[in-house]
Amino acid sequence: MSDSPAGRLQALFEGQRLTPTQRRIAHCMVRRAGDVPFLSSVELAELAGVSQPSVTRFAVALGFDGYPALRRHLREVAPPEPGGAEDEQGNEYQQAVLAEIENLKHLAGLLADPAPVERAGRLLAGSRPLPVLGLRAASSQARGFAYFAGKVHPDVRLLDEGGSMLTDRVDAAVRAGATALLCFALPRHPREVVEALEYARAAGLAVVTVAESAFAPVAAHSDLLIPAAVGTGLAFDTACAPMMLGRVLLEAMADELPDAQARLEEFDAKAAARGLFVE
Repeated sequence: MSDSPAGRLQALFEGQRLTPTQRRIAHCMVRRAGDVPFLSSVELAELAGVSQPSVTRFAVALGFDGYPALRRHLREVAPPEPGGAEDEQGNEYQQAVLAEIENLKHLAGLLADPAPVERAGRLLAGSRPLPVLGLRAASSQARGFAYFAGKVHPDVRLLDEGGSMLTDRVDAAVRAGATALLCFALPRHPREVVEALEYARAAGLAVVTVAESAFAPVAAHSDLLIPAAVGTGLAFDTACAPMMLGRVLLEAMADELPDAQARLEEFDAKAAARGLFVE
């Protein structure tokens, strides 16, 4: 766990049985770790999109007498870091970029312990076929992973469309021998994704999930969730950290595939013979 303010906040929430509303508050606090020790309960409620009493109940659920006690605790364990993104100047576009840099730094801190990624790599490499799920906002993440994974994995199946056929495709993968499923899940979370993960686990698949937070709605239906924060400074969320984590998982998976390098060399030779790329 990173020793950044966001990392210490996340450690405070992990292991707690939180309601969906409380998970939303927790996610907002992690995202705004540098500011939250100085926010009133009303300000935090507005940022999280919940009611002020919900913030109070959240503090009590964590074992504090109320929100003021929680805020005092946060000032001790998660003070803002000097020189952090909150101290930077610039317009809204620059601030969005700086926020993504902070998200990547947080991801780098989480990766100081490589064990979860290495475990994910083993699960993904061992699944033949490997279904990769991502709907709506997460479809581009799933498609990018599947494109590159297909260069080293013998059978990758992209699931980027919802509807009644989704469970059929999960069933087909299980019949073909799949043992794991990789899911990219980003806000706003489609109900279909949550239902698909629940179905996949019931079918016997180990679910590895990349989501914006350990408190995301898909967490309860994941065997291994690795968080990578999204940026919220623009009208549409940005997902540099989830994309980077996807590439890290590709690397970990390739490390577990003994013929990965041979497959890449074969592809390069065929691409050259076909004149596939412009030099």
